[in-house]
Amino acid sequence: MEQAEPAAEVPTARNRKVVLREYITRAPTEDDMLLVDGGAVPLRVPDGAAGPAVLVKNLYLSCDPYMRGRMRDNHSSYIPPFKPGSVIEGLGVARVVDSTYPGFSAGDIVSGMTGWEEYSLIEKPEQLNKIQQSDIPLSYHLGLLGMPGFTAYAGFYELCSPKKGEFVFVSAASGAVGQIVGQLAKLHGCYVVGSAGTNQKVELLKDKFGFNAAFNYKEEPDLTAALKRYFPEGIDIYFENVGGSMLDAVLVNMRMHGRIAVCGMVSQHGMTDPVGIHNLFCLVPKRIKMQGFIQSDFLNLFPQFLDDVAKHYRDGKIVYVEDMSIGLENAPGAFVGLFSGKNVGKQVVCMSQE
Repeated sequence: MEQAEPAAEVPTARNRKVVLREYITRAPTEDDMLLVDGGAVPLRVPDGAAGPAVLVKNLYLSCDPYMRGRMRDNHSSYIPPFKPGSVIEGLGVARVVDSTYPGFSAGDIVSGMTGWEEYSLIEKPEQLNKIQQSDIPLSYHLGLLGMPGFTAYAGFYELCSPKKGEFVFVSAASGAVGQIVGQLAKLHGCYVVGSAGTNQKVELLKDKFGFNAAFNYKEEPDLTAALKRYFPEGIDIYFENVGGSMLDAVLVNMRMHGRIAVCGMVSQHGMTDPVGIHNLFCLVPKRIKMQGFIQSDFLNLFPQFLDDVAKHYRDGKIVYVEDMSIGLENAPGAFVGLFSGKNVGKQVVCMSQE
């Protein structure tokens, strides 16, 4: 009687991961996250998976300010909080190791929500996007061609309704979103000024991204006067990334029928008692439209965004700057640096280039 062939042994790999220690109510620190050894992970989708799934090896991880909100015990937001003791989640680019989902095969490169770990089991593979490899770096799918780029595209075109010749102000302008907003505005024929927190970033805005002007907000004792100096005729469009005193100063300097797209308020992220806004009444006599948004509100535009921005990049009309950290062990520090302006450009962590 013939004996059955023994089942092939499934290879395994060590799986380091970054977990959240506990919920916080302040700005994050590196100590809020812990690098742990997750043990050996089989390099195959487990037989007992609840449904079709994809096992991936993470190549690049994205550090984004919205993740700060997931470190709070807040279940009323648009995205649920992390769980203390569990792996931190974020957007990433990964290579498929094994798949029981019909849309993906081993070797495919994908982007989407993944874990801050070497290997992740994606149990909602329908939310992944397959990346067609090209001349554009893979990591750019976390920035220029990813969520930040799409946030810039949707916010600027859909909420700001720009017209050629209008005056545009972008705060946190050298960041992942701001650098793209400014360049899209320039391509549209607008006059663009950006603010940033170091002189190095100010020079980047003018010399690399082509802003008409830029200033270091830390060197301006009176932000209202500074904006009046850069916009003597007022501001038509403000792309809001910081909040606080900058928003107050902008409101006074807005033109009639101005538009404000509220993308984020990074200056308020670490505050248990956020700063109030004093000049909101300006909305009334100036008929200003001010609206918050999330890029997922406009997913129907994503294919057009990819086509447009990839073409601009290939034509040399848009440039992009990344701040790349190497290794999972450096991910907490890279993330924390977002809230002190340490990064120059889009913050990404390179896990592996395999």
